[in-house]
Amino acid sequence: MFEKSTWIRLPRNVVVGHDVLDQAQEVITDTHLVGSPLVVTSPTPREVAAERIVAQFEDAGADPELVVVEEASFDAVEDVLEVARGTEPGYLVGVGGGKAIDIAKMASDHIGVGFVSVPTAASHDGIVSGRGSVPEGDTRHSVAADPPIAVIADTGIIADAPWELTTAGCADIISNYTAVKDWRLAERLQNVPYSEYAGALSQMTAEMLVDSADSIKPELEESAWIVVKALVSSGVAMSIAGSSRPASGSEHLFSHQLDRIAPGKALHGHQVGVGAILAEYLHSGEQGEWRSVRDALASLDAPTTADDLGVSDDEVLEALTSAHEIRDRYTILGSGISEDAAREAATRTDVI
Repeated sequence: MFEKSTWIRLPRNVVVGHDVLDQAQEVITDTHLVGSPLVVTSPTPREVAAERIVAQFEDAGADPELVVVEEASFDAVEDVLEVARGTEPGYLVGVGGGKAIDIAKMASDHIGVGFVSVPTAASHDGIVSGRGSVPEGDTRHSVAADPPIAVIADTGIIADAPWELTTAGCADIISNYTAVKDWRLAERLQNVPYSEYAGALSQMTAEMLVDSADSIKPELEESAWIVVKALVSSGVAMSIAGSSRPASGSEHLFSHQLDRIAPGKALHGHQVGVGAILAEYLHSGEQGEWRSVRDALASLDAPTTADDLGVSDDEVLEALTSAHEIRDRYTILGSGISEDAAREAATRTDVI
């Protein structure tokens, strides 16, 4: 008897384009979210977008609350929950980069209300995924949560964001190459369930971004459009899979370990980009696609070396040889690789 079942949670509305921030109230009305909103943001996104959204809510007769968070932490999530307990919002709106969106996502999941994602930068696929990432000491926790009911991505605002945030988002997508290879490997060697649909979507998204890398430039809304659409596709792939597997493999383990060894040195997306170069070499050797990955990153002004990340050669090697310890997820790293193997991979790919 066939008994397999799945529950795929996807955004109901994804609105991307020029000046779509002005349609925020219309988009939310279309999702049938009711009650007063609680808007979660951080200092810069507050000025860029959050206050405009609050004004729309007020003009529509709503009574919005605004919470400004300074950092991504479990304490910040608790601060938002404390406000929510006092105001009983009908839904939450996260406005900003990864910090505000992840906090709003986790808080809304905790109290069981809907969540709307309004990214002001295209720095990673968390804008639409069902996971939140929060650092704690020298560890970064990935927490499951429902994906947003709606995504409102204004390409004008995103194009004006710091270029390094956009290149980090691009690198995060390009790293899907090796995440999918790791997932397939885990299926073959560990019988890990694999979704052909999710894997194909994730891989296609990475390939499209690599093919478009030369045309992605600073301060161009067309570029912001390409990157946001890719991030949305990556998030949808994770929702289909019911896990982060389509977009998180050995390259993410490498990045998480680098966060422990050399915290605050580089952006997450940039670290996973370099991790993808190394992982692709480990998968396919000298004749593999690691040059294509590296060249695409370079054309986007994204880091491709330890120096670019601001870390030492030794820190890269330590992260690569110990990344398998991060979580119980089978990847090309297996139960660990030797320092000699790590050094060869990093040297041959010019990462160190």
